Amino acid sequence: MRKLLHFVNDRVEGYKKAVQESQDPQQRGYYQHLVSESQRFTSELNDQLRRLGGGQEISTTLKGKLYRRFMAAAAVFTGHDEETGLASNIYGEQWALKAYEEALNSHNLVGPARQLVTRQYAQSQKTYQELKQMIS
Repeated sequence: MRKLLHFVNDRVEGYKKAVQESQDPQQRGYYQHLVSESQRFTSELNDQLRRLGGGQEISTTLKGKLYRRFMAAAAVFTGHDEETGLASNIYGEQWALKAYEEALNSHNLVGPARQLVTRQYAQSQKTYQELKQMIS
């Protein structure tokens, strides 16, 4: 679950970046919704981690940090193009989905923790589909 939390923390940071860089008020609002949702996901996962005897996880992945830096540099060259930002969010959501799938394939994830991860995975799948529909 700790590894999944790293990716969900990446999700929070990625959507915060999207809020900052988007020039479209509607998309900014949607990204802000995703920031709040992702923060709720991290809170729920951290609660489960504490119940299982672990400490809170606030770290992100190195891959996520590098990707956010790359996208910030790319935004300079594309003029903060909305479609480029949207494509990067879709790619980031794919990473999150893979992390959820990996967690769900783990035999260590049982009971309420499994139910929580399953519910969050379903929401992440929905978000992924919504983002793909936003591409013109």
